[in-house]
Amino acid sequence: MKTIQVVRADPAGNITALVLSDVPSEERPALAAKLMALPDWGVEQVGFVRHGPPGIHGVLEMMGGEFCGNAARAYGMLLARQSLLIGQQELKLRVSGCRSLVQVVADTYVGTASAAMPLPRKIEDVTVGDIPAVLVDLEGIAHLVVQDVAPGRDFFAAAEPVFQAYRALDAYGVCFVKDDTLTPLVKVVDTDTLVFEGSCGSGAMAAAFAASRGEGDGKFTYRLRQPEGTVEATVVRDSGMWIDASIGGPVTVGDVTEITL
Repeated sequence: MKTIQVVRADPAGNITALVLSDVPSEERPALAAKLMALPDWGVEQVGFVRHGPPGIHGVLEMMGGEFCGNAARAYGMLLARQSLLIGQQELKLRVSGCRSLVQVVADTYVGTASAAMPLPRKIEDVTVGDIPAVLVDLEGIAHLVVQDVAPGRDFFAAAEPVFQAYRALDAYGVCFVKDDTLTPLVKVVDTDTLVFEGSCGSGAMAAAFAASRGEGDGKFTYRLRQPEGTVEATVVRDSGMWIDASIGGPVTVGDVTEITL
C-alpha cells in the first residue's frame, strides 16, 4: 500500500490525475492503472509532476512517457492556482514526449488555459482498408484523422498497423471527425491502455493540422466539440508552412487529496 497526494483535473473533460508525490518510474504504470480504476474519479490519464530547475516552473511526466497538451494545460492551471495570483500567468513546463519547453498561459480569473503545441514532424495521407485518412506525427504522440467514420474499436484495430509500421511511438490515437465534432480513441503503449477520451488536446491539434493543409497563410482556429468538452486548436501558417500551434479552453483543478492504494 502506498499513500500519495493527487489532484483531479478537468481540462475540457479529459479527466487527468496529477500525482504530486514522488513515485519511482518503475512503479508508475501500476499506480496509474489503480488511479484509472477508481470508481468515482473517472480518470483517463495520469501525470507525475515535480518542481522544475531554475527557469522552469514545473516538470510533467505522463504515465507512458507520452506528450499531452491537455495535461500540460491542467498542470499549468494547478501551478497558477498555487501561486495565489489572480488573472493570467505564463508558465514554462518541461513535458514528457516533447524536446522543447512548453509554454502554458493560465488565467485563474476566467478558468482557461492554453498550451503551445509541437509542430508536426510529418503529415501524410494513408488508407485504412479503402478509407482515406491523414496521419499526423506530433512529438511524443501521433494521430490518424478520419472523416465521417463511426467511432469504434474495430476501426482502431484495423488502423494499428499504420502506426506500427510508421515508427515507435509513446502513444497514438484515432480522431473520428464529423463536421465540428471529434471523438478521440487513444492508446498509451507502456501502460497498454485504450481509452475513448472525454477530449484530447493533441487530437484536436492533429485535426487542425489536417484541416489547414489546403489553406494559405494566416491564423486558423478550429473549435472541436468532443464528448465531454470543447478544445480550441489554433495554427498559424506563413509562406505555406506551419510556424505556430496551440490549444486552449476551460480547465478546472480540484484540491489536493491523499489516497492510499
